[in-house]
Amino acid sequence: MATSPDFPRCMPAIPPDVRLDTGLMGLLGIEIVEATPARVVARMPVTAGHLQPFGYLHGGASVALAETVASVGGYLNAPEGAAAFGLEINANHVRSVRVGMLTAQGVPLHVGRTTQVWSVELRDEAEHLVCVSRCTLAVVEASARSQPTGGTRR
Repeated sequence: MATSPDFPRCMPAIPPDVRLDTGLMGLLGIEIVEATPARVVARMPVTAGHLQPFGYLHGGASVALAETVASVGGYLNAPEGAAAFGLEINANHVRSVRVGMLTAQGVPLHVGRTTQVWSVELRDEAEHLVCVSRCTLAVVEASARSQPTGGTRR
């Protein structure tokens, strides 16, 4: 499972039936380390499966980590009966990585009624900045259609 041992204590607002070790998070090995409405921290290993053809971390893997952090924070800040979904994301890749562990830390810049904006920094094991990202989330009414369906669309 891709969560820390004390994860339920960190993030009590996530329903117990929501699995964070499946889908893209599971595929990329993303682990939520800390999650509060004010800060979300996650880790992701950099392995051969995360590299682009030239042997460096693929920018898409960095963006997936950044959006995961923002989305978890958005969920924690959304009012009851609402959900937060990625609307726009940008990323500046400032240092290349070939192997190791990335840590992403996200903080909200704006938490509004219909949008949230999150700033996410990805750092390597030496604390060097690897990527900085800004993710805008749309806050919308949750519906049965927007709930997880176990991998099938109805």
